Amino acid sequence: MDAMGQRALSIAQDLIRIDTTNTGDSASKGERQAAEYVVGLLEDCGYQPIYIESEPRRGSVLLRIEGHDAAKPPLILHGHLDVVPAQAERWTVDPFGGQISDGYLWGRGAVDMKNMVAMILALIEHWAASGQRPARDLLVGFFADEEAGGRKGAHWLIDHHPDFFIGAEEAVGEVGGFSTMVAGQRAYLLQTAEKGIAWLQLVATGTAGHGSARNPDNAVVHLVDALTRVRDIAWPIRWTETVRRLLSGAAELAGLNLDLDDPDSVEAVLAAFGPASRWVAPSIATSCNLTGLEAGDKVNVVPDQASALLDIRPLPGQHNQVFDQVGQAAGRNVRVETVNIDTGLEAPIDSPIVQAMTEALAKADPKAVVLPYMLPAGTDAKALSRLGIAGYGFTPMQLPPSFDFTAMFHGIDERVPVQTFGFGTGVLGDFLATY
Repeated sequence: MDAMGQRALSIAQDLIRIDTTNTGDSASKGERQAAEYVVGLLEDCGYQPIYIESEPRRGSVLLRIEGHDAAKPPLILHGHLDVVPAQAERWTVDPFGGQISDGYLWGRGAVDMKNMVAMILALIEHWAASGQRPARDLLVGFFADEEAGGRKGAHWLIDHHPDFFIGAEEAVGEVGGFSTMVAGQRAYLLQTAEKGIAWLQLVATGTAGHGSARNPDNAVVHLVDALTRVRDIAWPIRWTETVRRLLSGAAELAGLNLDLDDPDSVEAVLAAFGPASRWVAPSIATSCNLTGLEAGDKVNVVPDQASALLDIRPLPGQHNQVFDQVGQAAGRNVRVETVNIDTGLEAPIDSPIVQAMTEALAKADPKAVVLPYMLPAGTDAKALSRLGIAGYGFTPMQLPPSFDFTAMFHGIDERVPVQTFGFGTGVLGDFLATY
């Protein structure tokens, strides 16, 4: 691995060792410390970054880097500094130790997404030391709060500092450009779309009473009945352009005939992705998962309220259908409350930026096959889309065939192969030098 890749690895270790756990409330921590680390590194390079807090300790960093061609629209390059919680007792290693072992960098954020942040910073250091510049101006953002929807990070910046992003038409962030195996052949999945977010709370009300008495107005029962109806919703399949192209490309690699009207044919193509199918399969329809329950505080007391949390990920353009269907399923004893709503996205596939990313991957891996895909989760691209900015996921990584990459996101023993830092910084540098 070259010096820039080694530097990216070292920065990633430093960032992992800063616990930036985002619990979604005031207990979130570490983002200021991580942002100050980033600011110090950039200042050492001779830049003048901007540090901004949406509220105490919830810090983001912004930086404009001048490119060769000021006539080109600036490009946004962004990452987030926060991570989801880690239960240390369930990990093999300290989740905030930044340990290197067996050829992997271990720790919370190794994949999501301090690896990409580190590659960006190593590349910026390289430019500063060598006198090189990107092809166009870059608007670089290291955001807080992505893991809780970005309301104290990217969305807040769009609300309060939109002028920083003026002129940008496209943005590049996380969760794309990684390799996976499709029927034994390596393919790189480039994120050109992502599902929406509909985090909802169902709140059932009833009549409180003693646990020994008859109670036909039991809030817990009302909630269970509503959740059963929600579970039975048949979310319709819809083929976006991104998913059509993904499955068509995968079918060609696997030597399969794809018939989108034949469920067995679709399932055969999805199976060709192996473990990565856990991310590919949800992109054909809206998905819904029960993620939380709360009711009662004593076994012999019937509570007057019970609630549940739903993580619903609508396909782009399907938010209204979600609200209609969940509302009907909830019934008259259950109200539907919004926790967080954000839009689904689909960026142009036949575009110069996708061509440039594809060419950068092909330079590093001449046999590269690049396919567009839809992320079943969400990124800060949702916030940027409010300004009409098209978002793409491009964190280039060539991964070992046996590595279950998608299982690392928010997972126990999150880790990333050390070798990816050299590959990633090289591909990212080639892309930004030409586009």
